[in-house]
Amino acid sequence: MIENRNFYINGQWTAPAIARDHHVIDPSTEEPCAIISLGDQADTDAAVAAASAAFPAWAATVPAERAAYVKAVLAQYETRVEEMARAISLEMGAPIDMARSSQAPCLPWHLEGFLEAFDQVEWVRDLGPHAPNDRIAMDPIGVVGLITPWNWPMNQVTLKVIPALLAGCTMVLKPSEEAPLSSLLFAEFVHDAGVPAGVFNLVNGDGAGVGSQLSRHEDVAMISFTGSTRAGKAISAAAAETLKRVTLELGGKGANVIFADADEKAVKRGVIHCMNNSGQSCNAPTRMLVERPIYDQAVETAAEVANSIGVGPAAEPGRHIGPVVNRTQWEKIQDMIQVGIDEGARLVAGGPGLPEGVNRGFFVRPTVFADVDNQMRVAREEIFGPVLSIIPFDTEQEAITIANDTPYGLTNYVQSQDGAKRNRMALALRSGMVEMNGRARAQGSPFGGVKMSGRAREGGVWGIEEFLEPKAISGWAAE
Repeated sequence: MIENRNFYINGQWTAPAIARDHHVIDPSTEEPCAIISLGDQADTDAAVAAASAAFPAWAATVPAERAAYVKAVLAQYETRVEEMARAISLEMGAPIDMARSSQAPCLPWHLEGFLEAFDQVEWVRDLGPHAPNDRIAMDPIGVVGLITPWNWPMNQVTLKVIPALLAGCTMVLKPSEEAPLSSLLFAEFVHDAGVPAGVFNLVNGDGAGVGSQLSRHEDVAMISFTGSTRAGKAISAAAAETLKRVTLELGGKGANVIFADADEKAVKRGVIHCMNNSGQSCNAPTRMLVERPIYDQAVETAAEVANSIGVGPAAEPGRHIGPVVNRTQWEKIQDMIQVGIDEGARLVAGGPGLPEGVNRGFFVRPTVFADVDNQMRVAREEIFGPVLSIIPFDTEQEAITIANDTPYGLTNYVQSQDGAKRNRMALALRSGMVEMNGRARAQGSPFGGVKMSGRAREGGVWGIEEFLEPKAISGWAAE
């Protein structure tokens, strides 16, 4: 049993003001694997005060110095990468091989991308040739509250902490209480990298406690949140009291539009992508829209692929999917699978209950529904589990209409060999991102959505500039 009740405040590991033990549950066994403490208002206030005191000096550092500290964080990761993979696997159930190959490497991938983008930031820029004596200065916004989820814990921590550091902000991180171990390890990286006291602070807690306290805190200039749309609304309401900046990366219900001329691996690729990380990805392509001529074959292929996906414990090596994060999530997914059945969708793979031969752990059968109508709940609500809905379409315009008929707008996908058609689709789809023919977005591309998916833009120059605010200056002296 891991025990780590301390918070990282003002460069020191600090005991909580009031002991509030919280058990972290191993989702593969349903047994406690760690004990942390949940913070109180006094802990939040202490962390914010430390960040506030550290802000003037940190904001005044030259960019190269901030970059050097970030490089030092990367060096710490490189010596302890296996620890990070094991922490992620234990806390949220990612199979260990996936934790090593996909989850833990999020840190260096994004960090290196931010360092490259950092060189492109113009800290003092011209307004334009019409205004030779005007300048726009980019200033760090101040103390920022960073609230991260459990599904891709290090991905989201890196997407927030690193650009905030580079921008010259100081911060308080509240990771998910469901997956705190990787963030506690990250705090060790920051400490051992020599980042000045107070610049980075970590307080564990839940949304109703530390999350709300940060959102309301008058000395916090910005909240960057990744999580559910429901929680994003609550954070926005709380933050409105102090008119702080709020950036939200929320849920999704991505459409994967597969045309009849798609490559032969398009359906298989879409199913695997949907089921990856046990379906716990906001950008998962959970609605597969298939052109009518290939619809029946696509349904058959999708069922075969889903039935071939193994399910097993996180500690077990292999290419299987692991459990979902907790019982609440498992029960929600089970309820939604039953909803799909009750709504009349055709179940072609998976279904309710635990996988065969499994008697404990929060495991979900990879599930595929065919003949789904886009008005069904399984097509409109984010399930956040390994559940795919397949919807037929007849024309390009119908595909666009169905894809855009959703409250969400995070990532959509297009599969076609017709380049002109792909480009038309990419421009017509209402989402923050569009990925086509299985090609992932490049390093430095902004991650974020529109509509109920929030409007954050994380990654690259956009991710750094989220933590900056422009200051307009007139009468600038000639240099």
